[in-house]
Amino acid sequence: MARSMWKGAISFGLVHIPVEMYPAVSDKGLDLHMLDRRDFSPIGFKRYNKNTNAEVSWDDIIKGYEYADGEYVVLSDEDLRRANPEATQTIDILAFVDAEDVPLLYYDQPYYLAPGKGGDKVYALLRDVLKRVGKIGIAHVVIRVKQHLAALVCVGDTIVMNTLRYADEIRDPGELKIPTKDTKNAAVTDKELKMAMALVQGMAEDWEPEQYHDTYREDVLAMIEKKIKARQTKTITMPDPEERPARATNVIDLVSLLQASLGKKPGKAAATDDEDDDEPPPPKRAPKPAARKGDDDAPAPGKRKAATHAEEEEAVAARARPAAKKPVARKAAAKKPAAKAVAEKAPARRRKAA
Repeated sequence: MARSMWKGAISFGLVHIPVEMYPAVSDKGLDLHMLDRRDFSPIGFKRYNKNTNAEVSWDDIIKGYEYADGEYVVLSDEDLRRANPEATQTIDILAFVDAEDVPLLYYDQPYYLAPGKGGDKVYALLRDVLKRVGKIGIAHVVIRVKQHLAALVCVGDTIVMNTLRYADEIRDPGELKIPTKDTKNAAVTDKELKMAMALVQGMAEDWEPEQYHDTYREDVLAMIEKKIKARQTKTITMPDPEERPARATNVIDLVSLLQASLGKKPGKAAATDDEDDDEPPPPKRAPKPAARKGDDDAPAPGKRKAATHAEEEEAVAARARPAAKKPVARKAAAKKPAAKAVAEKAPARRRKAA
C-alpha cells in the first residue's frame, strides 16, 4: 500500500476517530510519451517565467490567487491551512442517508480510510453502526485546496470515503434529445420488450469483478512486444487507404437484432421463455375439414409421404442385406390382403354347405 496522503479524523457528534487516507485505485492506463517524429526524441515541457522566459524550478514556485487582471494574492500552504484548520483536518459527517438515495452519477473518487493511532475501537464502532442501520455518512472534507462532498461507505471491514460531485457540478440533461414514452419513433412493442427482457435474463450473471480486465490495453502491449521482437520500434504504421468505414444506416430492424442476439445463447434464452408466465398462449389451430365420403380408407397426405419415404429406406436396406427379415409393419400390411381374400371366399363356402 502507498503512503498515506492525508491524516486527520472523522467527526460526528462528539465522536472523534483518527484516520489516515489512502488512494483506493491505481491508474492502469497506457503511459504513452510524445515524440518528435523526425528523430523520435521525447517532447518536454518547461515551467518558465512569462515575463523573462527563464525556466523556473519547483522550489521557486508558489501559489497565488488573481484578484484583478495581473494582480495576485500570494497563498502559502500554511495560509491555506490557517484559513480553516478544522476543515483541513476533519472529515465532518453532516448527515446519514440511505445509499440508494445517492445516484451513481454523483460518485467521483474512492479512498480507503484506516484507523489512526488509538482509533481502532471507534473506527469499528462507526463501521458496525453503518452496517447495522444500512446508511452511508455524508461529509465534508478538504483535500489539498478543495472542499469535497463525500460519502462514507462500508466495503467489507473497511470504511471507504468516496468523494461526491456537488449538485451544481452535474449538468442538466434537459437540452439533450432524450426519447420519452410518447415519442412516436421510439415506441417499443410488447414483443420487443419481452425479447429484450429474455436477452437480459439470459446474460444475467453474478458480479465477479476479477473476470473483467482492460483487453484493449493488453492487446496494445502485446502489439508493442511484437514490434520489439520484429525490430520495428521505429516503424510508423499508416492506415490502409483501401479501408473505408462502413456506411451507417438509420434503419434498425430491432426484432431481427433481438432474435439474432437470443440465438447466441439458446439454452438460457429458452429457459427464460419457459419461466415467463406473462407470455400469451400459442394461437389455436384451425379445425380440420370434415372428411368426404369414401375417404375413410385413404391415408392422409402427410402419412402417404412418410410411408413412401419409409418404403424407399426399406428398399435400400433390403438391397444391402438380402437375408434380413422384413419389418413387422410390412408383415402387418401383407396380412391385410390375405384377410380380405378369406372374407371373399366365405360366402362360397356357406353356399356349398347349404
